[in-house]
Parts: sequence; structure tokens; C-alpha cells
Amino acid sequence: MKKVFTGKDVEALLAAGKGLNAIPAGVLLTPSAKDAIREAKKSTSTGSAQPAAAVSQEPILPDYEYHWTPGGDPKSPAEIQAFFNSPEITVIKERMVEIGERMWARGYTDGNGGNLTVRVGDNLVLCTPTLVSKGFMTVEQIALVDMEGVQLAGKFKRTSECMTHLAIMKRQPKAKACCHAHPPHATSFAVAGVRPPTCMIPEAEVFLGQIGMAQYRTPGTPANAEVVGEEAVNHMSVLMLNHGVICWGKDIEDSYWKMENTDAYCQTVLLATQLKGSDLLTITGSQAKELIDLRGSLGMDDKRKDWKECELCDNAEFRPGVVCQVPDATAASGGSEPRDANAEAVVQAVTNEVLKQLNS
Repeated sequence: MKKVFTGKDVEALLAAGKGLNAIPAGVLLTPSAKDAIREAKKSTSTGSAQPAAAVSQEPILPDYEYHWTPGGDPKSPAEIQAFFNSPEITVIKERMVEIGERMWARGYTDGNGGNLTVRVGDNLVLCTPTLVSKGFMTVEQIALVDMEGVQLAGKFKRTSECMTHLAIMKRQPKAKACCHAHPPHATSFAVAGVRPPTCMIPEAEVFLGQIGMAQYRTPGTPANAEVVGEEAVNHMSVLMLNHGVICWGKDIEDSYWKMENTDAYCQTVLLATQLKGSDLLTITGSQAKELIDLRGSLGMDDKRKDWKECELCDNAEFRPGVVCQVPDATAASGGSEPRDANAEAVVQAVTNEVLKQLNS
């Protein structure tokens, strides 16, 4: 059997002052070993050979959050312009343009619909323009506004709906970026006035939590900003009745991901109801509790943290009710969880009666 050579073996050779030619012939190289060899060759070719310990780096997580110094906002017009055109802010504007293209490509926006914002200071927010397709937006069209919506920089007029984004940011300090769009499946729930059920898909529980619902108010008005801002305090994804969806996160990528999460989840639920009506499967309350704890470990608050297990998967208002799974000895052993036959019969009877009334 051939000997296996790992990344640590390569690092040990280099640390001992030996070259790559000391690696035995015919050994099987693991992916980590190949990476270490590649890094060592790169360092040698640039004349900056380093000890093996420096070759292996701690894995990192992608992070696009913008961190500013509190109290350090630029004040004068010249300072604001310099800040607005700085390399750091230009990178964020480029990312906003890219997100706009992705929203348009997925059919989340039509015409000039949708908008994006990123907070870059105590009183500074980057904002997409009005009357511009998000699929064909440019960096030059991004605007800079203050927390009251007053435009400070950018030759293209900012969107009127930025006021709703600002209302969220004022109420929820963790909201450093907002993404608004009209994804078809989630917007269908908003038009139907139906809150998506919970406890069905683990990823949705972790990355979205319970989806909020804000009453309809005319888009771009202070009234709309008020109702959406209040609902977004405890919900990272909010359905705006008869309008669309708005999501917030720590950066623009994060907020856009939640838009994708929301529409994909709503699409899955819609398809599932077509397959099986309202009698959909759920996880248990205790299992939901575990996911909420995981959500908290990732730095996302959840208003359901202290809810009772029986409350976590209460979908009684959904078409007209999804029966929550109840844990028992079978569930504890990893088997399937039986349903209450009497409860099933009641739910089916109510469903049949509702459908009968609707058809008449």
C-alpha cells in the first residue's frame, strides 16, 4: 500500500529545512499536501520563502460588513465627496450593482422595481436610484443619503422607498443593509395575506426565522416606513401586503441572501400544498428550539427564543392549519412520529367544510 503524505507532512519537511524534493517518490498526496506544496513553490518563486507554519493559514469566513468609526462621518461637502468616491465605498457600490443584476436575473424585479441600501456611517447610507432597472444599473448611479433621506452625493436621484429602509435601520441597529424586491412566490403570499408557516425547513428556521407581515401602506410614504420599520425590528424578512418583500442583514450580500431564502421557501411551501393540501409535515417544537439556539449562536436574534415548544410550530392560521408534530418515544428513537387520528379527522372535516363554502 502506498504511503499517504498530508499537508502536515509537507510542513514538517519544510520546518526541518528540507526542500520539496525530499518528498518520497510514489507517495499519495492528499489535497492539503498539494495545497501546501503549491504555497511553498509560490513563496520560493517570489523569493519570500517562509517557515511551514506560515504556509498554513487559518480558514476564514466571507464577511462584507462595513465597519465605520462612530462619530467619524465626513462633514464638509468636500469630505463627503472624497468619502463617496473612496476605494472602500466604491467596492460596496460595485457590490450593490452586482446584487441588482442578480435580482433582475432571477425575476425578482421588473421595470425599475426593487431597491438596495447599505449603511456606511452614523448618518450615511448608500442608496440605489429611482427609475432605473436594477439589472442595468451602474456604479455612477448609486446615491448617498443621510438617515433622514436627504441626498448628499450622487447625480442620480435616490429612490423614494429608501425611507422605508431608513426606518428599519433607525429601529434595528443590526440592520446595516436592506434589500427590497417583488419575488413572485413570496409576493404571492403577501397578496394573499398569508404568513408562511414555520417548522418545515431547517435552513429557513436558522437564516430567516419567522417571516413578518406589514400592513399595506402606499409605497414611499411615511406611513409605509412606519409599519414596515416596526415589523422589521423582530423579523429579518418582512412581507409587505399587496406590495413585495424587504429583508435586512449585516451587509448587502446577507440581506439579498435572505430575499432568495424567502422566495425559495415560499415556492417550496406552495408546491407542497399542491401535493398534499394543508396537511404538511413539520418538525417538532423541541427540534425548532434547537434551530433557534443555532440561529442565536450565529448572532441572529429571535423573538421566539423564550416561546414554549407548543407555540413554536403553531401554524393554525395556514390554510387552515398545519398539524404540529408532537414528540413521543418513537420520535426519540429516530423513528416516524404518529399523528393523532381524531385531530386529523377534525382538521379534514373543517377543511372540507371551508372548501365547500368557498365553492358555493
